[in-house]
Amino acid sequence: MKLPGTKALVTLVKFVVSIGILVLIMRGQDLGSLKADLLAARLDMLALAVSLLFAQTFLLCHRWILILRAMGVSLDWLAGWRILIISTFFNQVLPAGGDAVRIWMLRRHGEQWSQTISSIVADRFLALLALVVVILLGMPFLLPRISDSSLLFAILTVLAFACCGLIALVTLDWWPPRLIALLPAKVVQFVTLVRAPLLATEGRGTLIVSAIVIHLMTVAACYVLGLGLEAQLSALDAFVLVPLVILSSAVPISIGGWGVREGAMVAALSLAGIAPEKALAISVLLGLGGLIVGLIGGLVWLFAPERAGFNTDKLRGIAERADATPV
Repeated sequence: MKLPGTKALVTLVKFVVSIGILVLIMRGQDLGSLKADLLAARLDMLALAVSLLFAQTFLLCHRWILILRAMGVSLDWLAGWRILIISTFFNQVLPAGGDAVRIWMLRRHGEQWSQTISSIVADRFLALLALVVVILLGMPFLLPRISDSSLLFAILTVLAFACCGLIALVTLDWWPPRLIALLPAKVVQFVTLVRAPLLATEGRGTLIVSAIVIHLMTVAACYVLGLGLEAQLSALDAFVLVPLVILSSAVPISIGGWGVREGAMVAALSLAGIAPEKALAISVLLGLGGLIVGLIGGLVWLFAPERAGFNTDKLRGIAERADATPV
């Protein structure tokens, strides 16, 4: 049971982490150069990057709907996209609000509580697995760039655990029953949940491809922003390094990844010889692009039929119940 005010405290800590990291990064940068880079960015490249991030929402919706279908939930595509784009808006204005909104809106469509939570958990985990695949594909080009042995060890350790998890996920049917019985029941339930969309006969290939392409679209957006800032970021550099930034910003210790993403971008792109000011500008513009997509979700929310009867107290209750409910 969570103590009263725990969620507010966690949110406050995330704000402090985001602001603290941003302040530390800014203190070591030439702010005049950063401002000049941001103002000199090519508008056509900015528009293309935002378009990529917006188009990404359609693939995110398709992936989620395939997962829902594997769980026996039939959701109209347009309704699914409306729910997803609206959740991007609440991700910007309310910490951890996006997932709670998805749950609430699915419940408004009459879906069961367990299925709504399970679909989002599976969606996030499959996105992580796809990201690991992208990072592994770039490893032959990444390893020669890393001279810091501790950084190399950390990356390889994370990937090793991810690969072991992926292998266990795929081979669970071959495990002896006695070995499976030794695992905690919640672990077995979670693995079964994630395996459901991967084992579905319909749409499995599309699910895997879309999950990978979603990350590649973020990579492409960073590459386009690099072109707009004349940062000399090659397509190969973006493919190899940006997934590490995505992985870092997925750690839920900040608000919307702000701060963590910027620090990771500066560190990662330094391996390609990109100046810290340029890398920071790319990250800031990427974050602003996400904000623009979120604002589009806000406009959709204004006309959404599910908006009736909504209030933040209900959303807070749903988020707390989702945190407390086992999958």
